[in-house]
Amino acid sequence: MTGPAIPDTDRIQPAFVLVRPQMGENIGAAARAMWNFGLDRMRLVAPRDGWPNPTAGAMASGAGRLLDEAGLFDDVAGAIGDCQYVMATTARARGMTKPVLSPERAMQEAARRIAAGERVAMLFGPERAGLENDDVARANALVNVPVNPEFPSLNLAQCVLLCAYEWRRATAEVVAERVDMAGADWAERQEIERLANHYEERLETAGFFFPEHKAARMRRNLRNMWSRMPLTRADVRMLHGIMRQMVRWGGRG
Repeated sequence: MTGPAIPDTDRIQPAFVLVRPQMGENIGAAARAMWNFGLDRMRLVAPRDGWPNPTAGAMASGAGRLLDEAGLFDDVAGAIGDCQYVMATTARARGMTKPVLSPERAMQEAARRIAAGERVAMLFGPERAGLENDDVARANALVNVPVNPEFPSLNLAQCVLLCAYEWRRATAEVVAERVDMAGADWAERQEIERLANHYEERLETAGFFFPEHKAARMRRNLRNMWSRMPLTRADVRMLHGIMRQMVRWGGRG
């Protein structure tokens, strides 16, 4: 049942090789995890329940194309035969002299090597016990996920998801934080200045700045509060409205 390597797509990326996966559901979930982060080169080595597997397709949701195009191989040697650099995921020590990389560092290295023209593969072991030492011996480096040592077992699809996410971080611009404006605009300084003046005037009338020897500091603290607040123009209009309504309501008494 030895199959050819998957033809190159326009996406420069590593091949994710699932070695002797046991459950079709996990293969499908792995495909979905890969496609979440733009990866579509899956290779399968001797799936326990044969291939194709209908339960994999059901679990893959919209990532069924990855399963249709997945390479099928008899053994690990065939699955990585066209690669220059191979990494093997593992949660335990193997007693072999090899570089051991975090998932983040591994995907950075994969990106560097692929950019230099190399083919890179990442091995993921079967659900029950992970990769065998004979599989690991074929890898250039190990990828060790920093899991809880008291519960090191990591689901196959979860491990694929974690590595796929790190690939995305290594190769795409990931914004650490942003604000979704939802059609709003930030208020200009002159708008915030008018808001500050409005509140200060009304608070002065209400006798807020008391006692007198503390008034200057209270005004300064109030101005400082406005300058710290990330206000939109809609926020400013609302705060003006709140103060006007409070003044009107107070006048009823």
